[in-house]
Amino acid sequence: MRRRDFLKLVGGAAAALALGSCGDEEGELPPEPELPSEESVAHLLPTASHDRILVKVSFTEAQTESPDLWVDGRRVAGVRTDSAGLFWAFDAQKLEPSRRYTLELRRGRRRLTEPWELSTLPHPESRPERFRLLAYTCAGGHDLFPIYNPVPVRRRLLQRALSFEPDVVLANGDHVYWDLRAGISAILLGKSQAAIEFAGVFDREAPVLGHPNEEVLKKAVSGQIVSLYGTMLRSVPVFFLRDDHDYFEDDQVTPELTTFPPDDFMRKLARASQWLYYPEFLPDPNRPRSLPASDSPDRFPGTSEAFGTLRYGRLFEGLLYECKGFVVLGPEGGLVPRSVEDWLHSRMGESDADYVVHFPGNPPGWTAGKYAEWYPDVLGEDGKLTTSVPKPGWQASWQDQHDRILESASRMRRLPLFVSGDIHSIAEGRILRAREIDLSANPVVSLITGTPGTGLGWPSAARGTLATPPIDLEVEEVVPVQEINGFHILDFEPDRVTIRHFRWNRYTDSVESIDTLEPFHVSEYRNPRA
Repeated sequence: MRRRDFLKLVGGAAAALALGSCGDEEGELPPEPELPSEESVAHLLPTASHDRILVKVSFTEAQTESPDLWVDGRRVAGVRTDSAGLFWAFDAQKLEPSRRYTLELRRGRRRLTEPWELSTLPHPESRPERFRLLAYTCAGGHDLFPIYNPVPVRRRLLQRALSFEPDVVLANGDHVYWDLRAGISAILLGKSQAAIEFAGVFDREAPVLGHPNEEVLKKAVSGQIVSLYGTMLRSVPVFFLRDDHDYFEDDQVTPELTTFPPDDFMRKLARASQWLYYPEFLPDPNRPRSLPASDSPDRFPGTSEAFGTLRYGRLFEGLLYECKGFVVLGPEGGLVPRSVEDWLHSRMGESDADYVVHFPGNPPGWTAGKYAEWYPDVLGEDGKLTTSVPKPGWQASWQDQHDRILESASRMRRLPLFVSGDIHSIAEGRILRAREIDLSANPVVSLITGTPGTGLGWPSAARGTLATPPIDLEVEEVVPVQEINGFHILDFEPDRVTIRHFRWNRYTDSVESIDTLEPFHVSEYRNPRA
């Protein structure tokens, strides 16, 4: 695409976003629609709030005319998000809460899909009796690299998880593995000869979209998101949280490079991947639009790319925050900016929801000795984690922020629950103490969700250790750390939370056994407010 054509594309999309032409428009369904094209949609990922639906779609063939999303007979014009017309987004606004809508994609009279259904979430003031959440992490990995579970295995795990009919899906980071520069992960992934021959090489001095970089990105990412999800999640709102690999690097400090905070090109890659493939977070009146990566002029109005809210009536409020893309260094630093931390404290103190649950990118309660963690623990020469050796690049302010957040959570008259990912393990624990802060009156419950994606390359082989409780914390391990594939189903009811752990071992379990997986452990926590 020529530069002037790309600028036209960007300008047109920005105008559509600003004018709201991506929102609901009155109209009538075209009569006698033609039959849908076979397999015309490559992938479809929607999210929802109580009054809005945002859908990201890619097609198998470029759409020369703008497709429309029809929502119960109301037309929502598409916004093209790539240069070729393969990727589109649809923002349906002014919807009704807890309503099951019938959706379909059309281009003029031609149906591009059969109709499907998707529900908006309950009104923030409503009183739902139950909320079921499917949570997992680290589902990425290209079949080009044999260290990941093959895509058909991952799809089977997700299909088993979906058989429990969750209301919402939460994918906590690492949707993409294509590391480009640092350490062994780059050598195995984006820097490998196989990756270069398959996708090409990025020009770090150029834009991502509207440049040959765009085709490199699509080749790297489509095999990890389009091939994995297809349209299997089209009837479930999804919340995709970014982590380090979604910026095309592992969080590392080497003599040549410290990968985070991300440089400008890493941010461009992360933003472009999200813009094309998975939805941003919809606005919430209690989340400031001034937070970083929020309400950007080149994104849908009010949306956030990094910090989100999952509100399910007055039963549940989830606080979603990535911990890599906006790392702050120095004595006043944190894994999230101070404005984000202030928002977290505010919601813990002011929310009227029965549950206020944290979904950070980094798990509290465990360390693997990595650079961008809450904790100073690092692998010593004896092969054990220690705090007596300085961790290169690590900032003491990160642990200070961790302690403030956990203390605030423990003081809530609620279950202080944290659900995270990143570590490629399954674990659950109760944090009783963080340094000198006593949390035992209301211990923080921390859950590391399972991964469908990791295969041969379990991280402990490279890190030299399994994740363990940090030296500065007192943690009661409910489910000890285990590197194994799986997912979690969480049920929130007015009087209790039930957490079901599912696991699958590729070395001992057949692929067919995935279809009948049952929880290997069930935890139940009472709601102190009940």
